[in-house]
Amino acid sequence: MKTELFHKMKTGSALAVAAALVFAVPAASAKTVHVKMVAKETSVEIDNKGTKYPAWTFDGAIPGKLVRVTEGDIIDFELVNPKTNKESHSMDFHAAEVDVLDEFAPVKPGETKHFKFEAKRAGVWMYHCGASVMAQHIARGMYGVIIVDPKEGYSEDFPKPDREYVLVQGQYFPDADNYKGMIANEGWAGSLINGKMFHYDPVHDPDASMVLQSKPGERVRIYFVNANINEPVAFHPIAGIWDRVYINGNPENELEDMATYNVAVSEAGIFDIVSPADKPTNNAIVDHAMQAALRGAITVLMNKPDADPQAGKGDNLILR
Repeated sequence: MKTELFHKMKTGSALAVAAALVFAVPAASAKTVHVKMVAKETSVEIDNKGTKYPAWTFDGAIPGKLVRVTEGDIIDFELVNPKTNKESHSMDFHAAEVDVLDEFAPVKPGETKHFKFEAKRAGVWMYHCGASVMAQHIARGMYGVIIVDPKEGYSEDFPKPDREYVLVQGQYFPDADNYKGMIANEGWAGSLINGKMFHYDPVHDPDASMVLQSKPGERVRIYFVNANINEPVAFHPIAGIWDRVYINGNPENELEDMATYNVAVSEAGIFDIVSPADKPTNNAIVDHAMQAALRGAITVLMNKPDADPQAGKGDNLILR
């Protein structure tokens, strides 16, 4: 009897193990992702009418390029600071767990910095220049976004979106040399969304030529980073509700049915919105702090049947 029972238990265990092997979802295989950026001290357009600003940037744009990897990937990073630049620059990836005095050390003009790190934690993260004076380097445009997708992929609690967009909010200080004013939050004259005031808002700025688009009923996922140097962001979709909010972009940090979520300085998150499926609608995605919204932090999302089929898909996450 004992022998028969032992045999049944052994057989059952074997079947359980076999079933686990059959139905297990394989984790995404880690890879090495090569990322190169060039620090560029250059002039950029800070609004839709073409006002120039003496910016410090990664690769000449605000924000810098989107870096997207999968949890477990190795980022092989190179920062080039051309000898034509006047300032030292550096890279601080919020997704990296390294040595602030080594990997994040400043790079002098004419020099290059190279380091690697593993993206160990899923989420949405800010990256920025950390050279002194840090407030000035960030305020003048040296920031961007790194998305670390979860290795498990999509799930019932983390559904696949129909469209994706990246929005980064920053503070605009016209006096680019006054770093003491920036630190004191003095002289702040506007809010930038992906580098421009009212970038995607033709309602408040007739010179705006772009908006976010989706079709009615689609799930739109916003990857948002607060790159302000001093101010939190009360992130809110006017005429809508955040269906899901993933704090810091990690699927395990889930909130549902949120009107507004307060995003701290340097914090990031994923914000999902689903429009009514039975009619065209519009949303205004804003910083509900009026001092920011009415100085540039408004983005229009149009939900319409004839939405551009390419908008918010593929590599078209940052509209430029």
